[in-house]
Amino acid sequence: MTRRTKIVATLGPASSDPATLERLLQAGVNVVRLNFSHGSAQDHIDRAALVRVTAERLGMPVAIMVDLQGPKIRVGKFANGKTTLTNGQPFILDADCELGDDQRVGLDYKELPNDVASGVVLLLDDGRIVLTVEKVLGNQIHTRVKVGGVLSNNKGINRQGGGLTAPALTGKDIDDIKTAAQLEADYVAVSFPKSSADLYMARTLVHAAGSQARIIAKIERCEAIANLDDLIDSADGIMVARGDLAVEVGDAAVPALQKRMIRLARERNKLTITATQMMESMISSPVPTRAEVSDVANAVLDGTDAVMLSAETAAGQYPVETVESMSRVCLEAETSSDYQLERAFLNREFSRVDQSIAMAALFTANHLPVRALVALTQTGSTALWMSRVNCGVPIYALTPEVGTYRRLALYRDVFPMLLPTAADSKKLLAAAERKLIDQGRVELGDILVVTVGDSVGLMGSTNTLKIIKAGEGR
Repeated sequence: MTRRTKIVATLGPASSDPATLERLLQAGVNVVRLNFSHGSAQDHIDRAALVRVTAERLGMPVAIMVDLQGPKIRVGKFANGKTTLTNGQPFILDADCELGDDQRVGLDYKELPNDVASGVVLLLDDGRIVLTVEKVLGNQIHTRVKVGGVLSNNKGINRQGGGLTAPALTGKDIDDIKTAAQLEADYVAVSFPKSSADLYMARTLVHAAGSQARIIAKIERCEAIANLDDLIDSADGIMVARGDLAVEVGDAAVPALQKRMIRLARERNKLTITATQMMESMISSPVPTRAEVSDVANAVLDGTDAVMLSAETAAGQYPVETVESMSRVCLEAETSSDYQLERAFLNREFSRVDQSIAMAALFTANHLPVRALVALTQTGSTALWMSRVNCGVPIYALTPEVGTYRRLALYRDVFPMLLPTAADSKKLLAAAERKLIDQGRVELGDILVVTVGDSVGLMGSTNTLKIIKAGEGR
């Protein structure tokens, strides 16, 4: 069986040597994430180059996603590296403090005193430590420890219910976008966006840097939920970033939000990535927990395009085994998917000819014994529209554009293939048919539904649907 849900894996110290990277790609990684919160620009450029060389040698479509760091809303450093906070003790967050001690700690985010007031609850270290603000004096936030524990250097800070004003794009992010363009990233993930303005700025900077990378909005702030429709419409896709989001909105709210976000994104023809702690235990264990298996399976059943691994592959002891386990879970979950195509077409209206052709192809595939949907595409739009409806038929997207070929690696149900351009649509269709047969994707006599445009090489020109039997033209 061919897995239809894609896997995003983060590169790091555990997975950046050539042998391990090759094994990761062979195990099923479709998208490589470069986390710009760690490492230097040159580290990421070198890793991207290795990914490109390895993927080309293996003949695999692999996309690269640059994940911007975003604002550092963190405590500073301690003289002793950490302190232990006890319930009920006073503790000061001091923007002017250089090295912390048992009574206070500095702030990387110097504007925090302006964003809080008496009664505000601050959550540190992913909510493990809870502080209640009693008063703000100048650059000092005086708090009382509600839930204590060990607090160490540079742990994150969230405000319960949201409300921090830090901008989504920092000076570092602006420089990192230039690096993303240099390494020819296929996707750029924007951390902590609150509105469409954040994404508009990111897209403008990406284009100014000479890149055509698609924009992924990471939904991880309380404010992002309030502006969810706006963010989805302004991005090419979203990441359900459950870590910071759970801290701000409460962990119990996240499962329902995940389902809602994936549904809304698919309805708007946008991509979705489900992330954070999906197989966290496999950082140090060769097998996942049963809860992690269910978590991955449920994301697949929700319709996510991709499931993502972070520390599991970046720093874990079993990066390859983690990808193999995740792939098995995805495959098993996909076998139980319920295909309800007619429901997806109720009350749908299309304003574009090429989108109408894509939907007609889906409808045809659901009412004939079709082996494959075949999209001859320049930009990948036809394949994207097809993939937003779970029809149970694999979608082969054949394109002469290398950038499109790589980006398609993230689309659920879509299997990209490079195809040299031809002078006219008939020659292009014949070449596509030969390639599918030669690679064993289809067999002689299989029914194929093909979408193609009369004007070869022209964006948005798809205007034709063909139903053919594989090999009948040979």
